[in-house]
Amino acid sequence: MTHVTEHRPPLSPGAPVQGARTAVLVTAFVRGGVAAGLGLGAFAVLVTALWIASPFPDSGPGGALHTAAGLWLLAHGADLIRTDTTSGLPAPLGVTPLLLTVLPLWLAHRAARDTLDPDDGRPVPSIAGAVAAVSGGYLLVAAVVVVYTESGALPADLLTAGVWTPLSVPAAAAAGAWTAHGRPLPGRAETVVALRAAGLALTVLLGGGAVLAAASLLWHAGDAQASLNGLAGEWSGRVALLLLVLALLPNAVVWGAAYGLGPGFSVGTGALVTPLGFAGTPALPDFPLLAALPAEGRGMWLHWTAAAVPVAATLLLGHRVGRASRAWAAREAVQAALVASWACGAAVALLAAAAGGPLGPGRLAAFGPVWWQAGAAAVLWGSALGVPTALAVRAWGLRGRGPRATAKDASKGVPLAARATVKDASKGVPLAAGAAVLAFLPLPVPAEPAPETQATGTTGATEEAVTPEEGTPALAAPAPPLGALAALDALEALDALDEGAGDDAYGFLPAAWEPPAGLPARPAPALGQTPEKDMEGGSAP
Repeated sequence: MTHVTEHRPPLSPGAPVQGARTAVLVTAFVRGGVAAGLGLGAFAVLVTALWIASPFPDSGPGGALHTAAGLWLLAHGADLIRTDTTSGLPAPLGVTPLLLTVLPLWLAHRAARDTLDPDDGRPVPSIAGAVAAVSGGYLLVAAVVVVYTESGALPADLLTAGVWTPLSVPAAAAAGAWTAHGRPLPGRAETVVALRAAGLALTVLLGGGAVLAAASLLWHAGDAQASLNGLAGEWSGRVALLLLVLALLPNAVVWGAAYGLGPGFSVGTGALVTPLGFAGTPALPDFPLLAALPAEGRGMWLHWTAAAVPVAATLLLGHRVGRASRAWAAREAVQAALVASWACGAAVALLAAAAGGPLGPGRLAAFGPVWWQAGAAAVLWGSALGVPTALAVRAWGLRGRGPRATAKDASKGVPLAARATVKDASKGVPLAAGAAVLAFLPLPVPAEPAPETQATGTTGATEEAVTPEEGTPALAAPAPPLGALAALDALEALDALDEGAGDDAYGFLPAAWEPPAGLPARPAPALGQTPEKDMEGGSAP
C-alpha cells in the first residue's frame, strides 16, 4: 500500500511581512472611509434637526439628506448648483463656510495620524502608503456622495468636486502623518526661524482681521439686526440663520485681513471694498454679515487705520527673525525674512481662495478677496517692513557686544579654580582663600645658592650664614612675589571690568599669568600646611 503525500512549497520569509503590510493598508483604507462617513453623518444629523424644527418644511426627509450631502461636499471646496432659482437658470454656490471644513478635515487628519501611531504594537505603514490609503477610502465615499447629490436640489459641480476634494483630503491626511511624527521642521535653522515667523505674522493678520470684522459688525449692529429679522420671522429660521452666520465668521476674518492688507475684497463684479473707499456698484444680497460693510464712497482716516494690522504683523515677523539671526551673517537674516514673507503670503493666498467664491450668475459671480492680490500684498508688506526690521533688530542686539563678548571669551582661558577664587575674593571672601590662585601662577625664582652653607638648629632646617669678610658670594636679593602681584592685578582688573571701567577686554589677564619659558609652575601648598622638605632636608624655596 503506497502512501501519497502532498508536498507544498515552503512559504517565503517575506510572505508574512507582505501580508501584514497589506492588512495595515486595508485598515487605513477603512479608516478613511469611516472618517468620511462620520463627517457626513454629523452634517445629516444637523440638517435633519433643523428640518424637523422648521414649521414650514419645503421638502421631505430625502430633501434634507440631499442638502446635508451637498453641504458636506461644499465643506471640501466643491461648488454647488442651485436649481430652484426664480429665473429658472442654475446658479452656482461656491462660498465655502470655513467653519464647516473643520470637522471633515479633522477627521481625515485623525485617521492618518492614528494609522501611523505605533502604540498598539501593530505594523506601521510608510508615510506615503498611509496617506494614500486613508485618502483613497475617504475619496471613495466622496465619489458616492457626488453621485447621490445629482438627484437633489443642490447637485455638486463635477469640475470643482473633482479638483478641490482630491486636494483637500490628501492635504489633511498628510498633516495627520506630520503630526504622528512629531511635527518635524526642516533641519536648517534659518528655515525653521522663517516658518515660525511666518506663522506668527499670519496669526497677527487673522487676529487683526477678526478685530476689523467685529468692529464693523458692532458699528452696523442695527442694520445687521434688521436684516436678521427680515429674513426669518420664526425662531427656528433665526436659529438656522444664526448658525449660517457662525459658519461664515472665519470667512469674515479672512476678508478683514485682506481689507487691512490693502487689496480688499469684491462684493460683486466691478465692486471693490478697500481702506481707500468703496468703489463700484455692489450686488449685495440681504444677509446680516454683509450689512457690516462700510458705506459707499471714499474712505476716511478711520478706514485707513486698518493698515495697522499688516504693519504690526510684519514688524513682529522682522523682530522674530532679527532676534534669532544675531549669530548669523546679515545676508542670512535677509534671506530668512524673505522666506518668512513668502510663506506668509502663500498662506494668505490659500485662505483667500478658500474664503471667496461665487454666489450666483452674472454680477454675483465674484465675492470675496482675490487670492493672488491678497498673497502678493502680504509678500510686499513683509519685504518692505519685515526685512529692514530684521536687520535693525539684529544690529541692535549686536551693539556693544564686541568688547564684552571678547572679554567673556578671553576669560574662558583662565583656569576655573583661579576664576572662581578671584570671583569669590571680589565678593568679600577672605583674601587668604586666594592661595589657590598661586597654584596657577609662577613662583619667585631664587638666585643660585651659595657654595658654602652652615646647618644650625635641631629641627633639620638649614640656615645659610654668609659674611662679607669671608669673601663668599652673597645670595641674590629675594625676588618679588610675582604670583601674588599678578593675583592682585587680576582682582583689580576684574573689579574694573564688573564696574564697566575696563576698556581693554584682555586687561585683566597680566603677562605674568603665564609661567616663564623653561620653568614649569609648581603648585603652592595649601593653607596651614607645612612646606615639604626637599631631598637635602631643606625647605622649599
